[in-house]
Amino acid sequence: MKKINKVFGKREKNKIYIDREGVYIIAEKDGYVATVKTPRGYFLPGGGIEKNESHFDCIKRECLEEIGYDVAIEDYLCTAEIFTVHDRLGYFHPIQHYYCGKLVSKVTEPVETTHSFEWLTLSEAAEKMYVQAQKWAVKKYFSDRSLQETT
Repeated sequence: MKKINKVFGKREKNKIYIDREGVYIIAEKDGYVATVKTPRGYFLPGGGIEKNESHFDCIKRECLEEIGYDVAIEDYLCTAEIFTVHDRLGYFHPIQHYYCGKLVSKVTEPVETTHSFEWLTLSEAAEKMYVQAQKWAVKKYFSDRSLQETT
C-alpha cells in the first residue's frame, strides 16, 4: 500500500464508509494534461480497481474504456484519500493513487459514451478537476516537474 500523502475531509465518527481504491494517470504532453470530460466535469483518466487487478492493469483498462488509448505508466506520484458523502453511495472513502505516464496510441473508441477526451493545460487541469484530490495531484505533478527542471 502506498503512503497517504494528503487527506481531504474528515471521517465522521460512528459512520460506516464505503472504501473504494482507484488509480489515475497524469499523462502530460507539451504542457497539456490528458483529461476525461463527463457531464459532471473533468477527471483524470482512471478509476476503481477491480478484484485481483493491479494498479497498472486498472489504469490501462480504464484508459481504454474512457478515452480509447493505450498508456505507458512511468512513475508513482502520490496518494490521496477522501472522506465525503456521495449522492448515491452515502458515506464514501475513495483512496486514489496517482501515476505519471504517457498516452501511447489510440487503439479503440471509448466504451463510455458520456466521456470525451480533452487536453488541458496544467493550470487549466489544476483548476477544472471535479475532484479536489485530483486538483491537488495535478498541482503536485506540476510543482514536482518544475523542481526537477531547476535542478
